[in-house]
Amino acid sequence: MTSLHTNPLFTRLADAERILVAGAGGGFDIYSGLPLALSLIHQGKEVHLANLSFSALAGLPVDDWAAPDLAAVTPQSAPHQSYFPERTLAQWLHLHGYPSTVYAFPQTGVLPLRAAYQALIDLHRIDAVVLVDGGTDILMRGDEAGLGTPEEDLTSVAALAALDGVPTRLVVSLGFGVDAYHGVNHVQVLENIAALERDGAYLGAFSLPRATREGALYLDAVAHAQHRTPDHPSIVNGSIAAAVHGSFGDVQFTERTRGGELFVNPLMSLYFAFELPGLAARCLYLDRIEDTQLMRQVHSRIAEFRDTVVTRPPRRFPH
Repeated sequence: MTSLHTNPLFTRLADAERILVAGAGGGFDIYSGLPLALSLIHQGKEVHLANLSFSALAGLPVDDWAAPDLAAVTPQSAPHQSYFPERTLAQWLHLHGYPSTVYAFPQTGVLPLRAAYQALIDLHRIDAVVLVDGGTDILMRGDEAGLGTPEEDLTSVAALAALDGVPTRLVVSLGFGVDAYHGVNHVQVLENIAALERDGAYLGAFSLPRATREGALYLDAVAHAQHRTPDHPSIVNGSIAAAVHGSFGDVQFTERTRGGELFVNPLMSLYFAFELPGLAARCLYLDRIEDTQLMRQVHSRIAEFRDTVVTRPPRRFPH
């Protein structure tokens, strides 16, 4: 039990010396964990960054691979690729004087991803992992009206759920409301958070203010990424950054959202934190994807599960 004036997430990490902050769902997910990583670095922790990647990792040279399915991305990696969030983040880290290697996992099934995580944990003697989702679909248990895009997120959860040699494994979600555009009903998100609270797996929520050092650096990193990836900027982190800036409503910052109406609001700048084992225990289909080798197997197993389940009807906010 902690005191009200302390942050339960950082309290759980207080005794950890070597922490891995990892993006769960691919793309720019790792950016959602950047403020946490920077805060831990500023506290004197050894922090490593990783991301389940949508980049074309297969073209990287042999020397860039630290282990099977584990690429070590640097500011100089694959200069010919225009879309490479891990390299873009490595470049930003280098500009600001932080350690600039960002590890990347290719899209695989649970078993290869677990082996890659174990290799990274062994390489740096990691004693705590913080798995980060930009959005809330990592909190879906499987019987909701819509799951968003859960395949990569829950593959990451399943990969880490069995690595109980790591003393501390946490999940954080940043960007409440973003996944509404992928069919997630956020009343059901709140219902799931309440259930995780009852299970003792919810560590509370806290905001990312722009007046903090880490909040300001996050905004700078997102702006840098948008400049370096103008044809495919992150809608999730762009929305979160707009919320951190204090914007509200239909804030259009990329052509990718033309024709749609955004609802940027202060809830998007809240971190929700959880114990990973507790979150994994509530997923209704995690056992079905446990033995997968390929991401397409994960897709098909979730689809098969959805054909068998009676979904909870979506609900509207009452006010």
